[in-house]
Amino acid sequence: MSILPYTEAHTAFRARLADFLAREVTPRADEFEQDHLVPKSIWTRMGSEGFLCTEVAKEYGGPGLDFLYSVIVAEEVAKTRQSGLAASLHSDIVVPYVTAYGNEDQKKRHLPGCVSGETISAVAMTEPGAGSDLASMACTAVEEGGEVVINGAKTFISNGIQCGLVVLAARDPAVENPYQALSLYLVEDGTPGFTRGRKLEKMGMYAQDTAELFFSNCRIPMENRLGEKGQGFLMLMQKLQQERLMCAIMAVAASEFMVEMLIAHCKAAKDPAGKPMSKRQAVQFALVEMATEAKLGRALTDQLILSHMAKENVVVETSMAKYWTTEQVKRHADRALDIVGTDALLDNHPLARAFRDVRIMSIFAGANEIMKIVAARFMGL
Repeated sequence: MSILPYTEAHTAFRARLADFLAREVTPRADEFEQDHLVPKSIWTRMGSEGFLCTEVAKEYGGPGLDFLYSVIVAEEVAKTRQSGLAASLHSDIVVPYVTAYGNEDQKKRHLPGCVSGETISAVAMTEPGAGSDLASMACTAVEEGGEVVINGAKTFISNGIQCGLVVLAARDPAVENPYQALSLYLVEDGTPGFTRGRKLEKMGMYAQDTAELFFSNCRIPMENRLGEKGQGFLMLMQKLQQERLMCAIMAVAASEFMVEMLIAHCKAAKDPAGKPMSKRQAVQFALVEMATEAKLGRALTDQLILSHMAKENVVVETSMAKYWTTEQVKRHADRALDIVGTDALLDNHPLARAFRDVRIMSIFAGANEIMKIVAARFMGL
């Protein structure tokens, strides 16, 4: 049951995407995990099938579809038993900075490649000494003539190894107010002074390439600045609603898929008496509780999707949803391991993988403590 206004076109798109993922991605999930990378060929196939950047206008090579198509992509990718194909990050978190703030030249230059998958995008905010606190950012951007000289380091950058385009946040050291000092810039792969560091070895999300990025006297043309100088902080804030909503959508989809896997396991697995685990009352209670929580998360998130599509200001509510759903999916992963037992502790078990992968969700896109601070301010606390 969904309150979202899906049409026959949406349903057909979902079926086509699910078929593509079942053929091209899920069977290779273990390979992606071992390689710590999803090959670029998967990205370009996603692009050629029309599964990337679904909201980008036709004039820039996109299909010009509504936000529900983004929701469908996030939900279906969540069922592929791997976390490396960060399509929603690319399409619905990074690329919107270009569509919203880019000028015509920037859009025409970069968006077609993002749509096709030839260009994989990343957003570079987090630094070794600055995570959720943008005011502590140290990466600098100094204007010299017609160029901008960038110096600094970024870390934990998703899609960092393969990215062809980076939306970079950096500050002008001459501006004292840290919020007025930030600007956003487009840095392309191959730019002198832009180098990649380690492919970071993480506790989860093995298949997602996550890297350090370094900028050493990296010179880009002034035309690579996104929007007005000093407006970077405001632009980042304006995009938080969709970013945090996408996190909630992904968390809810992961919870739902985990509950489906767990129910199937409990129906098939036998207890010592030879009866299905699902016939044990304690297991039934746990499954009902988890399914109920998943439905609660779905109801909240679906309502926020409608509000977001209606262009309502639900920044506070999406912060609440991001906090609640990402905590929920962690609880579900932990409880699933308790129910399944030792089998789920094998490294290649989908629930063990899910347990590792969902742990970061309460930290990225703004830690959940920040989500609570946002809500507390709105509540006048």
